[in-house]
Amino acid sequence: MKTSAPTDGSGAMFDGIAPRYDLLNRLLSLGLDGSWRRRLVQALDLPPGGPHVLDVATGTADVALTLCRQHPTVRVTGLDPSAQMLARGRQKVARAELRPRITLVEGDVAALPFAEGTFDACCISFGIRNVKDRLGALQEMSRVCRPGSPLVVLELGEPPRAWWGQLARLYIRRLVPVLGGLLSRGGAYAYLQQSIAAFLSPREFMALMQRAGLQQLRHQPLNFGSVNLFVAKTPSPRLAAGR
Repeated sequence: MKTSAPTDGSGAMFDGIAPRYDLLNRLLSLGLDGSWRRRLVQALDLPPGGPHVLDVATGTADVALTLCRQHPTVRVTGLDPSAQMLARGRQKVARAELRPRITLVEGDVAALPFAEGTFDACCISFGIRNVKDRLGALQEMSRVCRPGSPLVVLELGEPPRAWWGQLARLYIRRLVPVLGGLLSRGGAYAYLQQSIAAFLSPREFMALMQRAGLQQLRHQPLNFGSVNLFVAKTPSPRLAAGR
């Protein structure tokens, strides 16, 4: 008997939507997702000299590719739980002739397969919402970065209740699941709306980042608050030593 595709934010769910994931991102974001990723890369404020960045929930490697295009010396390790998303990402990396600088690996943010202090920066885009243990994920990302490194989170959110936010809220709650359902199979895009509604408010997520030991926290709402950029630093050497 044929079983329905998972709709729980897991790697298996993203395996099911991988063939049309990039197209749906462009359509459902009204073409704005590329500008959001560029804002993430800008917020990382990477130093010169070939920094090594961890891109968690890399998906089809859009952030990794943007990083390499904007920073000629950067190296990126992208991690994702979906084998099919990574397969498409590797195709894009090969076409861009960036295989020497981008490595894609399958893995779980709850147990990152990297040693402490491996990376100079870390980012996660549209992925922390799908993680059950968000505090643990933030702590893991902090662990594998050097002290004082930038850690940037880009995530969807519920817009505010002002009139402009109501328009964005209507689009996310009503139109995105319908359009996503028409263009893909299964209930993945109904899950998208549900997970956004259930996600922490910016204030609550900032408090969670603080609990994870992150410092110099900054929040920037984008597109009427339907997208949020969270910028932080991993604990400084002095505080890290005192844990």
